[in-house]
Amino acid sequence: MRIAFGTDEVTSLTEMIEAGLVGDGHELVRTIDGAVWTDVGHGVGAAVAAGDAERGIVCCWTGTGVAMAANKVVGVRAALCTDAETARGARVWNDANVLALSLRLTSEEVAREIIDAFLTTEPDEDEREVIDGVEDVTAEGPRGPDDDGPTRAIEDDVLDDL
Repeated sequence: MRIAFGTDEVTSLTEMIEAGLVGDGHELVRTIDGAVWTDVGHGVGAAVAAGDAERGIVCCWTGTGVAMAANKVVGVRAALCTDAETARGARVWNDANVLALSLRLTSEEVAREIIDAFLTTEPDEDEREVIDGVEDVTAEGPRGPDDDGPTRAIEDDVLDDL
């Protein structure tokens, strides 16, 4: 599998991830090491969205920043995962194409489990319509304001009560 990998900090964990991916026969098509986390997320996300990589893996201290930056790229569905079951769910129900990992919380053993789950799990095709609908999410809700379909936009009066 072609994988884009990026981290804002090179650590023993990120070195293990890179070596493990190559050792498992994956092709690293883009590697970003030591760049600012926003550039890491964007760079890996752009490689996935362009089709240069089938999946991406990004790392930063919390994993949150790189996930947020990657998700700004149209066509990217990045998921911050802290265990293998979450990674499986992110693939099955969300067709996540970028995995975000926390350098602070993730051990090498857990990283291997998460990455294996992320790379070997396929989306549930019965969920395809819902998965594809994420591209239609706007500030008004899951569908645009001119769509005759259902919307889950929060009404102003509900927001006023919060």
